[in-house]
Amino acid sequence: MTQKIESKNLDSHPSTTIEPPQTIQHLPTTTTTTTTKNHKLTLIPLIFLIYFEVAGGPYGEEPAVKAAGPLLAILGFLIFPFIWSVPEALITAELSTTFPGNGGFVIWADKAFGPFWGSLMGTWKFLTGVINIASFPVLCISYLEKIFPVLSSGVPRKLAILGSTLFLSLVNYTGLTIVGYVAVALGVISLAPFIIMSLIAIPKIHPRRWLSLGQKGVKKDWNLFFNTLFWNLNFWDNVSTMVGEVENPKKTFPLALFSSVIFTCLGYIIPLLAVTGAVSVDQNDWDTGFMANAAEMISGKWLKFWIEIGAVLSAIGLFEAQLSSSAFQLLGMAEIAFLPKFFGLRSKWFDTPWVGIVLSTAISLGMSYMDFQDIISSANFLYSLGMLLEFASFLWLRRKFPLIKRPYRVPMRLPLLVVMCLIPCGFLVFIMAIATKLVYLISGLMTIGGIGWYFLMKFCKSKKLLKFNNKVDDDIYVE
Repeated sequence: MTQKIESKNLDSHPSTTIEPPQTIQHLPTTTTTTTTKNHKLTLIPLIFLIYFEVAGGPYGEEPAVKAAGPLLAILGFLIFPFIWSVPEALITAELSTTFPGNGGFVIWADKAFGPFWGSLMGTWKFLTGVINIASFPVLCISYLEKIFPVLSSGVPRKLAILGSTLFLSLVNYTGLTIVGYVAVALGVISLAPFIIMSLIAIPKIHPRRWLSLGQKGVKKDWNLFFNTLFWNLNFWDNVSTMVGEVENPKKTFPLALFSSVIFTCLGYIIPLLAVTGAVSVDQNDWDTGFMANAAEMISGKWLKFWIEIGAVLSAIGLFEAQLSSSAFQLLGMAEIAFLPKFFGLRSKWFDTPWVGIVLSTAISLGMSYMDFQDIISSANFLYSLGMLLEFASFLWLRRKFPLIKRPYRVPMRLPLLVVMCLIPCGFLVFIMAIATKLVYLISGLMTIGGIGWYFLMKFCKSKKLLKFNNKVDDDIYVE
């Protein structure tokens, strides 16, 4: 028997009608104006876009060895994906296919707890995104200055950051299809030197080095260790803001997510095993960028140079993926009336959310010239808040809509899902607990700003000061 339940009445007095089984369907929760079929993302470009949302290569995993030694670093990159990456990817797969639309996590929080929490989720995630975007051109120039020292400071550095940011934003403007295939090319080129290095390192590997807990006298830095794991293996949910741009998302999206999890984890663990087993150096040498030095020790300067170029290409891929996510988030929030209609405008030539791209680029440019280490830490804090809300939304939606048609469903009952979510939530609380007072202050001010923005939009909507889309509560079909 099939029930058709009006979603707007789910919390009060549902009206139920009996329909034939063949009418079962699940209507989108938003009136999303997605791209035409010819311009939609297919499986392979989507896998690489997710890869660049999360990792972009093994660049940045080195501090885990510096913080806790080879054995714990290896165990961290083997175990942490199962307690963090896999649960986040599973939740993203279920919710993105159940509630399709470019609002992504904003839709989930709204459906679970109402518009206030949906808006606050949007604020937390968007601020996290644009701060991350700002760091990638800076990272590009930091690598290029090793080849072109003139870029190390002053006006040339500022112009290089400005020019690279504008150029990469222009590439993003040309459309997700182009960005997707650019991500494929960048991924192949940036990962190739690590594959070559790992193969050359095989005869030089001494497995006993993997068992080292670190040098005597070097104190464990747990803060650095856990933050390194967290930074390198999060943001799986960012791609949810682009689900409306994916071809056949109910099948393509889960497959792309699971493929990306395997791809990303192997991309971290294989080079880590190769270098820790083949190279014996002072533990304190394992700073970010050490992989390039290790490549020189294993094979020569030519491979070091390739990895440094790969780091630049990786940063470009990270920029493109994150900018796409942030821009489509604004478009999705406009489509469900969390933002004025203006934020949902698309380019007539490329069908891309040009307002979202311009706004995200402008904010990130302003932050590119700041010493924003504490702001980045605050962005991680806001991201943690958003993830706690996301886990809560997932569990509450399972309880609130137990019979809703889910194209992909995490194969667990609610008690096991609670356990699955509690483990990463405990880690999030730990990350937040070790934050500095300044991070608490900045994060608090940003959150207050997000709350103020919600009430400002509510006021503008009630007084009809700005044009908003009509938010439609679509029917939810259940079995």
